[in-house]
Amino acid sequence: MFTPKYPPPDTAPATPAPQPVNTTATPVVPAPVSVPMPQTPAPSRTTIQFTPGTVVGVAAGGTAVVLVVGAVLVSMLLAVAVTAASVAVCAVVLRALLAQSGKER
Repeated sequence: MFTPKYPPPDTAPATPAPQPVNTTATPVVPAPVSVPMPQTPAPSRTTIQFTPGTVVGVAAGGTAVVLVVGAVLVSMLLAVAVTAASVAVCAVVLRALLAQSGKER
């Protein structure tokens, strides 16, 4: 199950033998000139047609995304507010303790 599976060995022949170079001159025949065919211009925009079902689906998806992002942002804001309130309470308690310890001396 965990043993590696290797691909089958390559069956291509080894590198081919070099071919002898042809030293005789061959006449060069110019290629025939072809006239390009006129092409119809491509449309600049593709048309997208929405069906009523597609519009409802896109609207429902957008609404769901907005609700989820809104819930995440509100929960983050709530976490920051709770943290700030707890830090403020700690500061008040520490201030009261330090003020009380300063009066006892």
